[in-house]
Amino acid sequence: MRYLFLLLSICMPMLLKAQFNPNSGKPPYLQYPIVPAFPMTLPDGHVITKKDLKKDKTMVFVFSVDCDHCKHLTEELIQNIDKFKNYQILMVTPFQVDQMKEYYNHYNISKYSNIIMASEPSRQIMYFYDLKFFPGLYIYTAKDKFVHGFEGTAKIDSLLYYLKK
Repeated sequence: MRYLFLLLSICMPMLLKAQFNPNSGKPPYLQYPIVPAFPMTLPDGHVITKKDLKKDKTMVFVFSVDCDHCKHLTEELIQNIDKFKNYQILMVTPFQVDQMKEYYNHYNISKYSNIIMASEPSRQIMYFYDLKFFPGLYIYTAKDKFVHGFEGTAKIDSLLYYLKK
């Protein structure tokens, strides 16, 4: 009986450690710090993944079509588009394609070659970024490594600061 107790007291910490995941408290985007590879639908109906993106520094802008903060940030981005000309902006919404198209047309996004707007209605993007407030802004290097994230509003200067890193 003593040997069984001794064996259990030696093995129990190892068994418990095997069940413990040190990353379990982190959201997926911090556990897997790369641009997510979910299929996304463009306004024309074409489906893309991250393989279809350019290998540039990228800002993933998760937005809601009815969020005033998102609309304001979109307007600011467009007003400052020259400052973002060397960066790829991937605007992703968890809303349906038809709702996204209205937003796309309203802001005339087709004029900006460095902005890609897509719909991801399965909402995997929301879970990946553990997003509770719109907009969500996530910056990646040209080598697809996570740099910095913002949830809620962010200033243009802050976004540019992290894009230039």
